[in-house]
Amino acid sequence: MASDQVTPTASCRCGEVKLRILGAPIITAICYCKSCQEAGAGFQRLSGMSDVLDADGGTAFVLHRKDRVAFAEGDALLREHRLTPEASTRRVLARCCDTPMFLEFAGGHWLSLYRERLGPDAPPVEMRVMAGDRRASAVFEDALPTYKTHSVKFMWRLFVAWAAMGFRAPRLQPIEAA
Repeated sequence: MASDQVTPTASCRCGEVKLRILGAPIITAICYCKSCQEAGAGFQRLSGMSDVLDADGGTAFVLHRKDRVAFAEGDALLREHRLTPEASTRRVLARCCDTPMFLEFAGGHWLSLYRERLGPDAPPVEMRVMAGDRRASAVFEDALPTYKTHSVKFMWRLFVAWAAMGFRAPRLQPIEAA
């Protein structure tokens, strides 16, 4: 990587935990699935902060290949949160300030970084997914593509990223359980 290229950083609210990101994201989306809504509401109760759930109940994510995200600082401060003990999806928070950092699917080749963690460097949202689970009060009045489940474009981008990785799914280092 050339020295003049900017490497985006995702950080917790207090700045103790930082993730360095290389390359462009796979896709940027807002998710309305029931588990993202439940987790977001729980995080809001935990920290009193509302930056995970949008006003309409969606959670904005920036998906990156796992092999392009590195722990830069504070990885010992991370802890995992699962909605149920047997859940294959874990959300990872910074213990220092209870900041949700990313979501990881078991066996997945990507990380879904909470978009707010990238601050002003966050790429624009490309689509809404899982809108079939959105709150009844959520009305979308813009031109952002909205899909009831996951779109073909969403799934295609995940597949292309996986192929570029040689169909590997790198493992992250262990993170302390909540």
